[in-house]
Amino acid sequence: MPTNLLYRCGLTSMLLAASTCISAEAATFAEPADGCRMVGPSAAARSAVTSSAPVFPPPQLQIRTPFEPTAFPSAGLNYLIYEVHLQNFSDAAMKISGIEVLAVDAPGAKPIAAFEAQQLQSLLMPFGSEAASDEGDDGVRLAGGRAAVAFFCLAFEKGSQVPHRLSHRVVLENAVLDSTDVEVAHTPLRVLAPPVSGAGWIAANGPSNTSHHRLGLFTTEGAARISRRYAIDWKRLKDDASFAGDARDVRSYHAYAQDVLAVAEGTVVSTVDGMPDNVPRTAAGFSTAVPVTMESVPGNRVVLDLGGGQFAYYAHLQAGSIAVKKGDRVRRGQLLGRIGNSGDSREPHLHFQLANAPHILGAEGLPHVIDRYQLRAKSGTEERTRELPIRDMRVDFKEAKTR
Repeated sequence: MPTNLLYRCGLTSMLLAASTCISAEAATFAEPADGCRMVGPSAAARSAVTSSAPVFPPPQLQIRTPFEPTAFPSAGLNYLIYEVHLQNFSDAAMKISGIEVLAVDAPGAKPIAAFEAQQLQSLLMPFGSEAASDEGDDGVRLAGGRAAVAFFCLAFEKGSQVPHRLSHRVVLENAVLDSTDVEVAHTPLRVLAPPVSGAGWIAANGPSNTSHHRLGLFTTEGAARISRRYAIDWKRLKDDASFAGDARDVRSYHAYAQDVLAVAEGTVVSTVDGMPDNVPRTAAGFSTAVPVTMESVPGNRVVLDLGGGQFAYYAHLQAGSIAVKKGDRVRRGQLLGRIGNSGDSREPHLHFQLANAPHILGAEGLPHVIDRYQLRAKSGTEERTRELPIRDMRVDFKEAKTR
């Protein structure tokens, strides 16, 4: 595969300082994305575990990471976004009073992040009727037979080492359990062109630990996955607003009818066209133009096979704008269609995601980086290379010619 298509901040460079995975321009220290825990010298974690004698039988708590993470850079930090599933396989409730993330690479497997009892409510999402109760400063009670998911977002400071392997320690009332190791750098980062062009874009609902994309655990074909883990809703702003004029008219929105471009060379594996635009959501309410089903959720769309088990998914396009068909081989920067408001979309925007399968929900979301863009920061506009914007970052792209 051509070297310009992959950015291997992975199995080799992960063993080096995290700064080796960040471009020379990306030297600015940044605050972490919403809900993400800073990792590094300024946020050193100390283990709350002093000693723990083995108990028999051991607590029947399964600790599992169903999809291993890959680090990606953004504005001077490196991020790991992933989930740990906890399943109580006993009849008795368990009180979880802490969870630690450990760097297996470090001598003695030192904790790099620790979530104490009072912090677990923002980390854990219990599942099942009465799955958790008595939540408070002393932890979370996981009922017998119930499950919970811990949504981790770790932001590593510039110069901090991103571990090659992680493990997780769950602190219970009368025991401490360690998980099996989790490999980092599961998938090489692909370097992509932007899916839109021009100035004034915002990475709405982009990577963070609070976006509905990030928390969108969805079960299809018997497997619970998060296809939108790193998805971005690309909206366009002018004067800090996404529209000017009639809020119920899709043509009032600055993103509407903007070109949607191929992020890399690839093969079109599916397209859907002909779904009408919704009337945008306002205080008067919202309903989709067609009933929401598994087929209609993404609206008009284009899906590209980029090779290597990675698929680019473009959703909510304008009816009649699809410029390619299944089987076409497309070039980087080629026109695919135009932004609309079809499917489960409340205002015109482009939903873009990279995943390991060509499905809007039945896939695991993958990170990527964009080869170049201008970041609008408080300090001014900064040139960024080979990074992924996090939630609500405002960026400008080079104007592209439609091919």
